Parts: sequence; C-alpha cells; structure tokens
Amino acid sequence: MLKDKKLSAYKPSATRIKARFVAISWRDLAVSFGPFILLILVGAWLVIWLIRPAPPSDITIAAGPKDSNFWRVAERYRTILARDGIKLNIVETGGSLDNLKRLADPAQDVDVGFVQGGLASAVSADALAPLVSLGSISYVPVSIYYRSPPLREDGKPAPPLRQLSELAGKRIAIGGEGSGSSVLALTLLKANGVEQGGGTELLSIGGDDAAQALTSGKIDAAFLMGDSVSVATMGKLLRTPGIRLLDFSQADAYVRRFRYLNILKMPMGVFDLARNLPSRDTQLVAPTAELVARDDLHPALSDLLIEAAHEVHGKANVMQKAGEFPAPLEHEYPISDDAARYYKSGKTFFYRTLPFWMASLVDRAVVILLPIILLLIPGIRLVPMLYGWRIRSRIYHWYGELIALERGISRETQEQQAEMLKRLDEIEAAVNRMKMPLAFADQFYVLREHIGFVRARLEHGVA
Repeated sequence: MLKDKKLSAYKPSATRIKARFVAISWRDLAVSFGPFILLILVGAWLVIWLIRPAPPSDITIAAGPKDSNFWRVAERYRTILARDGIKLNIVETGGSLDNLKRLADPAQDVDVGFVQGGLASAVSADALAPLVSLGSISYVPVSIYYRSPPLREDGKPAPPLRQLSELAGKRIAIGGEGSGSSVLALTLLKANGVEQGGGTELLSIGGDDAAQALTSGKIDAAFLMGDSVSVATMGKLLRTPGIRLLDFSQADAYVRRFRYLNILKMPMGVFDLARNLPSRDTQLVAPTAELVARDDLHPALSDLLIEAAHEVHGKANVMQKAGEFPAPLEHEYPISDDAARYYKSGKTFFYRTLPFWMASLVDRAVVILLPIILLLIPGIRLVPMLYGWRIRSRIYHWYGELIALERGISRETQEQQAEMLKRLDEIEAAVNRMKMPLAFADQFYVLREHIGFVRARLEHGVA
C-alpha cells in the first residue's frame, strides 16, 4: 500500500498536465505560427492555381471522314482510352487540313487531332503557336492512282507513268475540301508545272467518290491518302484492271525539296502475292501523320494518348517496321514537353503502378504537398526560435521597467517611494499574470527574484 502511494506521487496528475498547457502563451504561439501557416496556405493555393487540375473525363479528337483510315484509328483509340475511364469523342471532319484548322481555332471544341505533314503553311503562324505535337504515328503514303490501258494502239504494253509532270492535261482528283491530300497534291503538282487550266482539270473530289470516278473513267488520276480514304478502297483499286499506282522515280529529289516527306519502298507483290500486286517494286513518298494537340492538354491525357498510339501503331506492317511509331519526330510542330518526357522515361511512377484515377489523385496530392513540406523544413526551426524570442522579449520588457525603477531609488522622496512601490506592485502583478512556458521557467523565477530584490531596496531606501 505504501509502495503504491510512493509510485502515485510520481504520476503526473491532471492538474500538472493542465498546468503545462496553461503555461503556454497562446497569443505568442499564434503570432509565431500565424505568418508561417498563412505562408503555407498561400503557397498551397498558388500551387493548386498554377498546376493543372485533375484530368478531364472526356476528350475530343478531330479524325476525318467516316470509314477513312484516320477515323478507324480514332475508334481504336476510343476503345483503349475507355479502359482508364476516359471518353473519347470523335469528330467527323474533311481530313487533315480541317483537323488543323479546328485545332488552331480556340472557338472549336477540339483537344487533339490527326494532322499529316506539309500543311502548316495553310494556317497562320499565330494560330499555330499554341499547338504541339505528341509525335508522329504513321506514314501517310502519297498514293496516286491513274488509268492506263494494258496495251497501246500498236499492241505493245503501255509504259507506266514515271513522273507527275506526265499528268499535265488530265483530269485529276486532288482530294476533298479540308483534306491534307488536297493541299499536298497542289504543292506537288505545282512543283511539276501542273496547274489548273490548259486542258488540266484539278477536281476537289476525294475518298471513295474519287475512287469510283477513277474506276468509271470520269477522271484520269486521283490522289488518295489515309486521311480521306479507307485501306480497303486502295486495295480494291490495285486489283482493278487498267488502274496503276504511280512509281515516284524522282523520290530522292522530292524528299530533298520537301523535308517533311520520306521515301517508302513497296516490294513487288507485297499486297497480293498470288496476283503479284504491285507488279513491280514501287517507290512512294510519304509525310508522317502527327498527333497534334493544344498546349493545354493535361499531361496525364498526353501520356494516355501516346500509350494508345504505341498499341495501335507500334506493330510492323507493309509500310513500317515494328516499334518505328510513335516517334518524337519534330517537323512543323514542336514536341510537347510532356510528350518528350514520356518518350524519354515513360509514364510516371504513380501512373505505372496505380489505377489511372488513383494515380491522378496521388500525383496532384504530391505536387501540392511538396512545396508545403519544403516550407515546413525551415519552419520547424524558425517558429520555435521566433516563439522563444517573443517570450524573452516580454521578460526583457519587465527587466527594463525594473532598471528604470532601481535607478531612481537614491533620489526618491517618501511620496516618490510610495509611487515607486505602487509601480513595482503593478509590475509584479503583470509578471505573475504572464503565461510562461516551462522551458522559460528558470528565467521567469529569476525575474521574480529580481523584483523582490528591487522591492527590498525601495523599502529600505538603499542607495
């Protein structure tokens, strides 16, 4: 029993615990922590305001005409993005040029689009300024189909066309309005001296309409590209008697003059071994199709789009090698910083290891917490110092009062002595009301001893 009483004497009572908190100067604590907390709140607000918000749950892509190659690719993107809960809205357009114009127009509700190379000159530089590339995703071969009878009038085989200049005086479908095919066709034909007039007819017909007109003999040649026609239609034309695919014999010269073009070599029989289509090795020129976006596209969506591009375009086919696309090939639009980061190091750690929605939440939380932590590190040291300085400054204030009283002791009259004692009582009462943290208890009690010392001198009139 006696042992228990001794032990209980060492246990902190509720009164002692309360005394620890009563001794805290909440005012000084608030003044010390207040500016620091305000700084943290302002810093957090600035971070939230400056960084991008949560990625939106839907995104809009400008594709091309329905059933075109670009449209089919967009549908595959939609399926892939849906896995992470992102809805992809596909907008039907006239083709690459239409896509580019929509992206360049802030009034259009479009976030990203397929744009073939060679079109930047068709839009003002100011309008292109906010556009960035997420990378090239595929080649877009310049496929020129033309009518050519298998035999000439003398019974000899008709020679194939070897140059675009040989299309002068013919009826040529250059692609529909808004298509990249139209812009590129006019550029290449002009370089070969082939322009409207003088027997040459340049017709704004594209896609399946152009293929049908060529098959029926209404036109002599057609520029058909991936933004405006399906792969099935191109294959059908190759199998149609009397229709050939132009072999670019001057391919090297084209890629030198137009830096956005590349040479593609199609081996004989690559499309149909049994029918040997094409019937000879054929050279084509091709710009690349780029995934162009506005520069305010959320980084997380940029990663998802490039990831979808890897899945859709990363495999080998008759036009490309495995892993050749997507690629950060910078042509007419700068590669975005987010895309450059992705191509260099892939997705961030959180997006690699967590579900998309959770990774987005954690990623933003880290961005917000990081500056707060950076502010806390110096604050952990500075705030106690500031708090201690405020407590000491109050103690020093009363020491200043004591010194002033003590200096007048030798010259006081009886009335002055009474006044000085009254002032000393006020000082002692104020000191006793002070809330003093336990860490400063020694200085507090020394101050009280010095108050007693000054009182003794006043009462005895010691000079």
